[in-house]
Amino acid sequence: MQLDLNLLAALDALLEEGSVAGAAERLHVTAPAMSRSLGRIRRTTGDQILVRTGRTMTPTPYAIAVREQVHELLQQVRGVLAPSRELDLTTLDRTFTLRWHDSLVALAGPGLLAAVREQAPGVRLRFIAESSVDTPGLRRGEVDLEANANLPTAPDIRADRVAETPHVVVVRRGHPLTRVKGVTAARYAAAEHVTVSRRGRLGNALDDALARLGLTRRVVATVPTEGAAFEFVRGSDLVVTAPESTVRPAAAALRLALLPLPLELPPAVVYLSWHQRYDTDPAHVWLRDLARTALAPRHDPRV
Repeated sequence: MQLDLNLLAALDALLEEGSVAGAAERLHVTAPAMSRSLGRIRRTTGDQILVRTGRTMTPTPYAIAVREQVHELLQQVRGVLAPSRELDLTTLDRTFTLRWHDSLVALAGPGLLAAVREQAPGVRLRFIAESSVDTPGLRRGEVDLEANANLPTAPDIRADRVAETPHVVVVRRGHPLTRVKGVTAARYAAAEHVTVSRRGRLGNALDDALARLGLTRRVVATVPTEGAAFEFVRGSDLVVTAPESTVRPAAAALRLALLPLPLELPPAVVYLSWHQRYDTDPAHVWLRDLARTALAPRHDPRV
């Protein structure tokens, strides 16, 4: 049997995307070309791979059974066929996918992109939104770098603690809390709150800290991003608590006031995570170094 490695890449994309159109977009080929590849894969394997169920495509039991094996084989082939370990940034042509918390994209994304474009103009950065559920994007090779508050527990995922910052209380200018001599824990708890959670959680570590003081707060809404929370806050007497480093850039533009959090709460931590397969990949090592610099805390003379 003649082995066509292009079919391995096509099969991997079809199994991950679950559609001909999605696989074609991932591999930057036309849908008819991907359909022809699917036909060849079916003839080679003797299996339908994907079958139509209504408007969607469903993988066959065989396809489900070999999905992980196909992906690992493709990664091994790419490793064997990788070019020289010498990294020439001036000719590097590569797209990196980064799944970062939205506030970190706004805070550090522009600086990272500027550094990348200066050193390697052929490199593209693809920032994608975090999911509301945990996804194996790093393990599958769909994501190169993650940056958020989560410390991975899987043994094949590497992580560096790259930044930390205290939490602050964010309110509109002229909010009642800005007119008192000092914001106490009781006054803070008595306000109405908005929380930020991509999973829609109404409670977090703040509630545990308040409970230790015999206090509770009223959360009236939860939103998936800090940017959305700030819009709720700036036109009302609602408050949101967020990491100081990500709030400061938006505070002046949105006319928000920052107040000290009157509670003992651990700082917000940022972890940069990647799969171990990229530990020694020169281009990935280079990008990780730039990302660490972009995410590192900056001294702000206004603090």
